[in-house]
Amino acid sequence: MKAVVEKAYAKVNLGLDVLGRRDDGYHEVKMIMQTVDLYDTLEISTGFNEGGITIETSDEAVPDDPTNLAYRAAELVRNEYDLVTGLHIKIDKRIPVAAGMAGGSSDAAAVLRGINSLLGLGASDNKLKDLGKKLGADVPFCISGGCMLSEGIGEILTPVRGLSGVKVLLAKPAIGVSTKWVYDNLELAGVTHPDIDAQIKALENGDAYDVCRNMGNVLESVTIGRYPVIEDIKKVMTENGAEGAMMSGSGPTVFGIFKDGEKADMAYESMKESRLAKDIILTGTYNRPDNME
Repeated sequence: MKAVVEKAYAKVNLGLDVLGRRDDGYHEVKMIMQTVDLYDTLEISTGFNEGGITIETSDEAVPDDPTNLAYRAAELVRNEYDLVTGLHIKIDKRIPVAAGMAGGSSDAAAVLRGINSLLGLGASDNKLKDLGKKLGADVPFCISGGCMLSEGIGEILTPVRGLSGVKVLLAKPAIGVSTKWVYDNLELAGVTHPDIDAQIKALENGDAYDVCRNMGNVLESVTIGRYPVIEDIKKVMTENGAEGAMMSGSGPTVFGIFKDGEKADMAYESMKESRLAKDIILTGTYNRPDNME
């Protein structure tokens, strides 16, 4: 038996704009995705199930069957490379489920990387990203992570300098949000579009204040209307010193960015006292070395 361990990092959207709906029904997006230092741990091993795929998870809310995106990733690689090796995937979940932080997509990306390494397939990151597109729009980003401008339906990725030197407070209320429902109910007429280009310039200048000043997520116009607790969580963060606070992805997780570590600690305690969120995590950003040049 051989095994490999991979970390599957969560992400937040520093800015998320939707430009319109395409003819194929998908939405054209322009957003900045940033990896944060919160991750699931996946162990991928061989020698199981007589050539099949088995999966186990530490969270009962995560399926251990073919509906799991990590399972589908393993199946995709096996079919692509005509593999007969049995695979077992063990997922230790730390990223909250259905949180808008790409937990499932990141697990799938970790499986693609892990099998590539474990079996010596020699696939490049670009090859893995091409495979990842078949699983979901966030998977290609999660292959390498860091900080990237994401365009198209999320598959056109351009690295930008990552946000660093900040604390990130994550708070997920005890609700689930369907991404499909959010996009189906999105009305772009009259929404305020974030200035993604201004954020990119601020990131390249290492200006966290300006990154936060230009934060915006058009999907809030849908999700907060249905779940006002998201706005309540944002308010707690900003009242406790966050430079910016915003919903990540389609929600419901809210993240706050803090330049001051003591304020971040105080905001963490205030968030716990508020009882507005089920999952509360204080962490930072995570960047690849080449993402900081």
